[in-house]
Amino acid sequence: MEDLKLFGVWYSPFVCRVKCALQLKGLNHEYIEEDLSNKSDLLLQYNPVHKKIPILVHAGKPIVESLIILEYIDETWPDKYPLLPKDPYERSKARFWGNFLQDKESTFWSLVLVRASTFEFSRTIAVALTEETKEKTVNEVVEVLRTLEEHGLGDKKFFVGDDIGFTDLAIGIGIHWMKVVEELKEVKIFETCTRLQAWIARFNEVPAVKEGLPSYNELVTHYKSRWG
Repeated sequence: MEDLKLFGVWYSPFVCRVKCALQLKGLNHEYIEEDLSNKSDLLLQYNPVHKKIPILVHAGKPIVESLIILEYIDETWPDKYPLLPKDPYERSKARFWGNFLQDKESTFWSLVLVRASTFEFSRTIAVALTEETKEKTVNEVVEVLRTLEEHGLGDKKFFVGDDIGFTDLAIGIGIHWMKVVEELKEVKIFETCTRLQAWIARFNEVPAVKEGLPSYNELVTHYKSRWG
């Protein structure tokens, strides 16, 4: 068994990225659920800079930030289900699209009407939106998704070809949470993105994804009181 520990919270998409990657690689690990309102001494010890999860600890050494963790896992265990293409150009594209939604995070989170000042999932505190502003924000989100669909996914089965990899984990896990936003905020952001919807369906059927993701209903229940 590998000396691996993962610190996280069950409702974090960033933690679930790592969980799914570990499942794909077939890497046994100890999972440690944190309480973000009362962070453990180990969390603060392993990530003293940002004090955030996920934290992967391998042989006593901490690795932080979900996308960096994915690359670390892939480089450390390259023969166990590669997450990134071997070709340097294809790797660069996979990284670009893997970071694409994260770079647009503020656009998506502007849809979330945060009420509780203790909300830890995102550090962005959004104000109540007028209907006009809300519609404008929805249009901006849809435009981001269309760009992702047209230029990132295209006609491929998954973002890097026939099997899921780094880019699919980076995007697909986030979209699982966006679906929760879509329901709780009563907006339609995926309706016109038919190829993206088909990809989401394929992604959700991958056994490692099923194993690593919390249920949609659990997430809706968890965030309902927080997002108002």
